[in-house]
Amino acid sequence: MAEPVLALDPAGNRTGRGGGNRILAVDDERHIVRLIQVNLEKYGYEVIAAFDGKEALEKAHSELPDLLILDVMMPYMDGFEVLQNLKKDPNTRDIPVILMASKDSDAEVFRGWQSGVDCYISKPFNPLVLVAFVRRILR
Repeated sequence: MAEPVLALDPAGNRTGRGGGNRILAVDDERHIVRLIQVNLEKYGYEVIAAFDGKEALEKAHSELPDLLILDVMMPYMDGFEVLQNLKKDPNTRDIPVILMASKDSDAEVFRGWQSGVDCYISKPFNPLVLVAFVRRILR
C-alpha cells in the first residue's frame, strides 16, 4: 500500500491531505468505528466517534463535522432517522453523509438516495474505497 501524501501545515507540522477536515464516524460496532478512524487519520482527517443514533445527533450538533459516516442499523435511532433529523436542521442539513449498511437491498439503497445521502457503502467495506469516497466528497 502506498504511503499517504504528506505536506507541511503553516506551523511546519507534517499533515496528510485531509486538510484537517473533521469527520463524525457513527456505528454501534466499535471495531468498525476504529477501522474508519485509523484509516482516515492516516490521511490527516480528524475523526470523532459516536456509537448510536442519539449520540450521533448530539455530536453532529455540537461538533458540526465536515462529513458524517453513518451506519444504518444502530440502537435508539437508526441511520435513516438520524439523517432525517440532520436534514431538517439548518445547521446540519448541508453536512455530506456517507451511509453504510450491511444489507444491500435495492429498496434500502433507494431510500438512502431519497434521504439525501452523498454516498452509499455496503458492509463489509474496503477502507481504501471509503477513504477515496471521503476525499472525493470533501474536495
